[in-house]
Formats: sequence, C-alpha cells, structure tokens
Amino acid sequence: MEKIIINGGKPLYGTIEVGGMKNSSLPILFGTILVSGDCVIENLPPIDDVFAALSILKAMGAKVRMLDSTTVEINTDNIVCGSAPYEQARHMRGSYYIAGAELGRFGRTHVALPGGCDFGQRPIDQHVKGFEKLGADVHVENGYINAESSGVLTGASVYMDVVSVGATINIILAAVLADGVTVIDNAAREPHIVDLANFLNACGADIAGAGTDVIRIKGVSGLKGVNYGVIPDMIEAGTYMIAAAATGGKLTVANVIPKHLESVTAKLLEMGAVVEENDTSVVVSAPYPLKPVNVKTQPYPGFPTDMNPQMCVLLCLADGVSMMREGVWDNRFRYVKELVRMGADITVEPKVAIVRGKTPFKGASVKAVDLRAGAAVVIAGLAAEGTTEIGDIYHIERGYENIVEKLRAVGADIEKRIVNEPAQSNVI
Repeated sequence: MEKIIINGGKPLYGTIEVGGMKNSSLPILFGTILVSGDCVIENLPPIDDVFAALSILKAMGAKVRMLDSTTVEINTDNIVCGSAPYEQARHMRGSYYIAGAELGRFGRTHVALPGGCDFGQRPIDQHVKGFEKLGADVHVENGYINAESSGVLTGASVYMDVVSVGATINIILAAVLADGVTVIDNAAREPHIVDLANFLNACGADIAGAGTDVIRIKGVSGLKGVNYGVIPDMIEAGTYMIAAAATGGKLTVANVIPKHLESVTAKLLEMGAVVEENDTSVVVSAPYPLKPVNVKTQPYPGFPTDMNPQMCVLLCLADGVSMMREGVWDNRFRYVKELVRMGADITVEPKVAIVRGKTPFKGASVKAVDLRAGAAVVIAGLAAEGTTEIGDIYHIERGYENIVEKLRAVGADIEKRIVNEPAQSNVI
C-alpha cells in the first residue's frame, strides 16, 4: 500500500507553482464532445481525475494525444453517444458532464450516475430540471442517467432552486447548441464556470453573464476547435497558503489569480497571518500567534467548501475557540476523526464543528477519507510533532499534482512509500 510519510515540525519556505484547476479541467474536457475538429487544452493538471476523463473520452471513440505533461489534443468527431464505460464513469463525480455534452450534441444521453467523494446525498434534481426545461425526457434508473429529446433542444428559462455548480455547468453544456435562448437564473458563479464559458465562447458559443447569477446562452449551429489554457487552481493555491501559515513558514504561491483567493486571504488576515498579493502570486507567512475565527462555507464568492478541512487544521492551531460552519454539503466533517487522532479537540454538531485551538498536533497513523480531507491531514502532518503516516492517498492524487515533490522542494520532510500492511488474522 502506498502511503505518505511526514516528519513534521519544519516550516515551509520558498515558492510553490500552482497547476491548472481540476474543477475547470473536467467540464472543459467533456465539453470537447460538443466541438467539431481538434481542441488543444493547455495547463491541465496531471492528476488522476484528468487522466480518468481522458481515458473515458478515448473509450468513447475520441482521438486523444498528449503533447506534453499538461497539454492534450482531443478530437471527438467520431465518439459514440452513450458509450462512456460504466465503471470508469461511476467512480468520478465530474463524469456527469458527459450527460449535458451528449444531450447538447446528440439530443440524447446514457451515462452512469457519478461517484467521487462521499459528502452525503448529492442529488442531481437540478440537472434533471434543466434538461427537462430544454425539452428532454429524463429518467434516472438502474445506475444511469438517461435523457432523450424528440427533436432539437429548445432554449428555455431555468430557475435553479438551489445554487448548484454541477447543474449550472450541465445546463450550459446542453444549451449551447439548442435552438433559441436559454437563461439560467440563480446560477452558480464559480471561476470554473467562467472558465468553461470562455472556452465554449472561444469555440463559437454565445454565452453571456458567466460569473453572475444570471447566465444567458444563445444557441449556435456549431462549435469549432481551439487552443485553450485552463485557469490556475484556486483550491490548490489555498491549500498551500494554509500550509504556510500552519507551519509558521513563508511561501510564495505562484501562478494564481489573487481575486479568486479573496475569501481565503480574508480569513488568514483575520487570524493574524500576513498575505501579500502580487499580479500572479501571493506570499503567505504567519509570524504572529494565530487568532480564532468563525468560518462559514458558501457558494462563490464565499469561503469555498473545498477549503473546509484545510482551514479547520489552521483553526486547531489558533489560540482560542473557533467555529467552522458548513453551508454546502452534508457529511463534510468525516475528516474530523482523523484530526482527533492527531490530538485535535473538535466537537461536531450538525453542519458545525467547534474547534478548541492551541492543541498541538502529534504524528499518528491516519487516512485520507476524501480529496480535501487528504490535503488537511497532510497539512496537519507538516505542523505536527513526530511522524505522520497517511493511507488511502489515492484520494489526494485525484486532485493534487505532485504534492509530495512540491512540498519537499520547500522544506517538508515528506515522502511517498510502499508500506506492507500486517496480515489480518481470522482467528478469534
């Protein structure tokens, strides 16, 4: 079994380069299903979820050629609708973007219900509502999303009952080639939605308002291939910003868009850390005792739910009592028991964690229970006294490019190692 081993207590100093955004890469890659001709997508993070998406596209009949470690050329002219492999699709949350893209291009879709990290119930009712408004007949059964329209999809007004990033993206994908105008009201505003819209517009789509809560899509007759670069990953950047503060070091986090990090920056400043913003980088240090704060995760531009676990680690190091309130997902606090193994004093109530700080982390054997929880135990291990051994690191590698190498380059004592687990006895 591969594990990450960390000997903690070493401040991080230097520069870490952030890669392309995972949450942009998947909808853009599956968005190429709508495009005629070759697309060259640059600044892709070389992570497991991206490789899985490319494998699915290849299995569907796309031509996929890696030009370098972060650049791919894709041609989906000959893909077969409904051919996404069930096992691959069901293990990736972002695979549901195949549904919107297939529906937009072929007027029908057949794809496995998605998997990904377990945050409790993650319904797709808003996706279904959007598809139905555009004229599709949708059935979710036997582990599949099935949808079909009797003719060309028709633009419509779609009001989102709740703000949903995934549903907003899927409706955009389904609507770009529809007949007429589609308006999404109460749309999600995340930067990766803007990135997807910019990609599709570069291909010839007519999308306005991405980044606001009202998005207007005028259907076009076709899309053509382009070269396009994915934006930097704000969650990866925020993770390393918090790692700098947690270890008492000083990191330059490079290749970022500082505006996307404003909610994280604001909380770090409130805690007493120092954050200097430059055009494409931020410099973070924490020379003073950290202060307790209250945090509530919200849709963008609020504090991101994907930074909840990492931020909770920092709250454990603050001098006082803090509260972390989860405003997006159920079951986000599954990671807490792993931090408690390392000495954290956290009480979880429904959607709220009460964190009693100033309890030093001690190295322990823990596991990554999901992607961002994995990043959190890495940060805790960096700040801990002693050795931390992290299992189930495949979760981490789904979303973080070369995290071990990047952290080692800025002073962490960290390595990935194959560890032989003791055999389980059947004798009682």
